[in-house]
Amino acid sequence: MQRTIKYCLWLLLALASLQNLAAQEGGPEGKPKKEKEKQEKNPTEYVVPAGESPFVVRNIVITGNRKTRPSIILRELSFKSGDAYLLQDLVKKFELARQQLMNLALFHEVVVALKSFDGYNVDVLVQVRERWYIFPVPYFRPVDRNLNQWIVEQKASLKRVDYGLKLLYNNATGRNDKLRFTLISGYSRQLLLNYDRPYIDKSMKWGLSFGVSVGKNREMNYNTIDDKQVFLKDEGYLRNSARVSAEVSYRKAIRTRHRLGLAYEMSEVADTIVKLNPNYFPGGRKKIVFPELYYNMSYYNLDYIPYPTKGYAAEITFSKKGFDRSFNSWQMGVKGSGNWTIGKKSFFSINAFGTVKLPFSQPYYNRRLLGYSDMFMQGYEYYVVDGVAGGYLKASVTKRLLNFNINFKGTKKIAPLRIPVNIYGRIYGNTGYIYDPQPGGNTLANKMLFSSGLGLDIVTIYDFTLKLDWSFNQLGQNALYFHRKSVF
Repeated sequence: MQRTIKYCLWLLLALASLQNLAAQEGGPEGKPKKEKEKQEKNPTEYVVPAGESPFVVRNIVITGNRKTRPSIILRELSFKSGDAYLLQDLVKKFELARQQLMNLALFHEVVVALKSFDGYNVDVLVQVRERWYIFPVPYFRPVDRNLNQWIVEQKASLKRVDYGLKLLYNNATGRNDKLRFTLISGYSRQLLLNYDRPYIDKSMKWGLSFGVSVGKNREMNYNTIDDKQVFLKDEGYLRNSARVSAEVSYRKAIRTRHRLGLAYEMSEVADTIVKLNPNYFPGGRKKIVFPELYYNMSYYNLDYIPYPTKGYAAEITFSKKGFDRSFNSWQMGVKGSGNWTIGKKSFFSINAFGTVKLPFSQPYYNRRLLGYSDMFMQGYEYYVVDGVAGGYLKASVTKRLLNFNINFKGTKKIAPLRIPVNIYGRIYGNTGYIYDPQPGGNTLANKMLFSSGLGLDIVTIYDFTLKLDWSFNQLGQNALYFHRKSVF
C-alpha cells in the first residue's frame, strides 16, 4: 500500500512537470522565444520604441518609513527619477520593486503605484508599513535536529533544551543592518554576537559583518551508528568551542550578492570522546585550531524569499578549512531552486543541493551531510547520513487552499493590526545520494534514497512558516513530521 502511494505521488509530480514544460514553450508570460531573446540581448538598457511617447519619472515619494532610511528603499528600485518608460513597462517595474522591498523583511506591506500625472511626467508613490524591529525574547529550543526527534526519540525531555535570552535587532540604524545577541544556558552554554551591515559605502554596494561565538557542551554527538547520532553525557563539559569571523559583501545590482569571509575556529573535546572515536578529529587529536577562508555567491529572483511561489534562486559556496595536517578540507556546495506557476493558485517547485569535500578521508567532525541543519529529505527526519559528497533533488506541486486575515482593533496608541494567513496543500517527492568511503555500520550512505508524501503549509506574519508533512520512505516507514521557520 505504501509503495503504491509513493509511486502515485511521483507520477503526479511527473505529470505536473510536463504540464509546466509545455506551458513554458512560448517563454515567460506567453512571449515567443525570439521576442524574449531580443529583449535579453541588453537587459540593462531600456530603449523606447520609435513613435512611442514615454512617461518620465519625476519624483519618487516615500511614506510610512518611520525608521528605514529612504536610501535603503531607493536601492531596491529598478528605476530612478529622470528615467523614461512606456506606461505598461513602468507598471511592471512597480511590481518588481514591491517584491524587492518585501524581500528585505523590513515591511509588513508595500505599495508601489502612480501618485499623479502632469502630462508625460509622473510621480511615483512608495508606501510601506514597517515591522517591529527589536525582539528581546526568551530563548527556548530543543537541541535535537528537528521537533520529531526531540518529541519521539527523546520523549520531549526538558534536559535536552537550551534556554536563555535572545536579542534580535533588525534595521538597528535604519540601514537594514542586523544585530544578534544570544545568551544560552541549559543543555549547552553559548554566547553569540553578530552584526551585519549590508552597505558601508556611498554607492551602496559594499557591506561588512562580523561574528563571535563561544560555547560549552555537557553532552555531544561523537559518532553515528545505524544512521543515528550517538551521544555521550557527562557532569563536566565534553566540548569547548570558539569562533571569530569577519565578512565583506558586494552587491552591484539587485539580485546577486557576493560574500568573502575569513574565520578562525577552535574546538576541543574531552579525552573520553577521543577514546570512543579516535577519528573524531584528524590524527586522534583532542583539539584543533584552524582558519577558514570562504566565498559565497547568491542569486535571488523570487516573488517572496521565505515562501517562494514563482522565480529562481541559486547559491554557490567554496571554503578552505585549515592549511596543515591538523585539519585540511576543501569544500564546494551548490543549491538551486525553481518555482513555476501551473494554475491560478498552484505552482510547481524543484529544489536541488550538491556538495563535495576533499580529500575524501575526512574526520568524523567534518563528515556531516544529510539530516543536519536545513539539509534534509522528508521522511528521513529520524536519521542522519554522513559522507563527503552527495546531494538531493526535491520536487513538489503546491496549491493555495485558503487565505484570510485576522484583524485586531487598534487603540489611541497602537495602530490596528492585520495578520495575513495563507494555507497551502502540497504533494512532494525526494531523491538523494550520499557517498561515504567509511560507512561502518551505517546503511543509508552509498545508495539511492527516495521518499514522498503530502504536506500542509501555514504561512503568516513575520515570515513564520509551519510545515506538516506526512512522509513515506523506502524503508517502509511513514509518519507525520513538523518543520518550522521564522525570523525568531
